[in-house]
Amino acid sequence: MKTYISILRGINVGKKQVLMADLKKLYEGLKFKDITTYIQSGNVIFKAETKLSDTALAQKIEEVIFKKYAFEVPVIIRSADELATAIKINPFLKDKKINTEKLHVTFLSDVPEKANTESIKDLTFPPDQFVVLGKEVFIHCPESYGETKLSNKFFENKLKVSATTRNWNTVNKLLEMVVQSSKV
Repeated sequence: MKTYISILRGINVGKKQVLMADLKKLYEGLKFKDITTYIQSGNVIFKAETKLSDTALAQKIEEVIFKKYAFEVPVIIRSADELATAIKINPFLKDKKINTEKLHVTFLSDVPEKANTESIKDLTFPPDQFVVLGKEVFIHCPESYGETKLSNKFFENKLKVSATTRNWNTVNKLLEMVVQSSKV
């Protein structure tokens, strides 16, 4: 069995309310194992035996959520190794003076086309900064992520892929939970 992290976008804000206990039941219905949720924003760690691609697995989860709740929720999947790599390669960590509480990771559903990545590489929104590496966008917002122009919508519009963002503490907590679940 392989461990996955599913990161749902936009639940428990507005009208898209989903209890984590109910979400866990949906995952159980998909025959996933060792399901753990983290906070109310739709972070789910689970194990599955599947030959589906990450994209197909995400679509399967999206379909079950739509069938149950009648609203669309983008789902982005990462393996345990992909999450660990994302943490390791965060370019902002090279600056020892950086406040890690001001770091975020925007997870993309797929690697954006090179032309789309190139189209934003020189855009700046001081004091906020971003770096696109593969399927992640690393963001540093020294003032407030809530006020940045570097939102999920910005990256979705520019990169033409789905996106959802988590703060650095959440990303690290998810990896910690994955490591703990693998020891069980």
